[in-house]
Amino acid sequence: MSEELLPIGQDESFQFECTSRTPCFNECCRDLNQYLTPYDILRLKNALGISSSEFLERFTRQHIGPETGLPVITLRPADSPDSVCPFVTPAGCRVYADRPGSCRMYPLARMISRSRETGAITEHYALLREDHCRGFENGYRQTVREWIGAQGLSTYNEMNDLMMDILHHKNRLSPGSSLSLKDRHLFQTACYDIDRFRRNIFEQDLLETAPWNEILPETLKTDDVALLRFGMQWIRRTLFGAP
Repeated sequence: MSEELLPIGQDESFQFECTSRTPCFNECCRDLNQYLTPYDILRLKNALGISSSEFLERFTRQHIGPETGLPVITLRPADSPDSVCPFVTPAGCRVYADRPGSCRMYPLARMISRSRETGAITEHYALLREDHCRGFENGYRQTVREWIGAQGLSTYNEMNDLMMDILHHKNRLSPGSSLSLKDRHLFQTACYDIDRFRRNIFEQDLLETAPWNEILPETLKTDDVALLRFGMQWIRRTLFGAP
């Protein structure tokens, strides 16, 4: 299988459609090697109506990133010869409304760079052309910016950039090194197992070291997105000394 990455600007257009009418429908849901971000896990566990702890146990595997030394979560394929996604059906994805960000982004790839002087983030996009994908043969043309809006990617990108900020500070502090078992557990809980993290912050008074003073405890009890933002900023400050 060959693939090609073609740089594309946010206001440049491309033609693409992936529906049950597409000849390769569901093929990209096989031979699975699907990384999950913290926000992916939040959306999926809520879509399935289970806790983050249960989701991690039933549907994922954990690894240590060889370059970052940080815990990495991947989706566990279904028990089948072709390593199919556990959420795919003949009719399509059964968690489509809450599918991972990388599924939403396809056939685009997103990269970011950060200014050392200002900290401002610049987005870069590329069009991924794979020889097995027939989606480019149909559909109407739309710009990258329109695709991002239609796929509901703004919050995914925002939350993913928070994780990239954690990686930035970790690499500055201790590039390539692994965390201690204690710190690895803190990272995994705050970033991936947020229902457990919610219990911990109220049982252990972690709000005493909150990275901002105006955080409202009641918000963290009910708002998963606010809780994840808090957890990632807390990790950035607690483990990696970021201001």
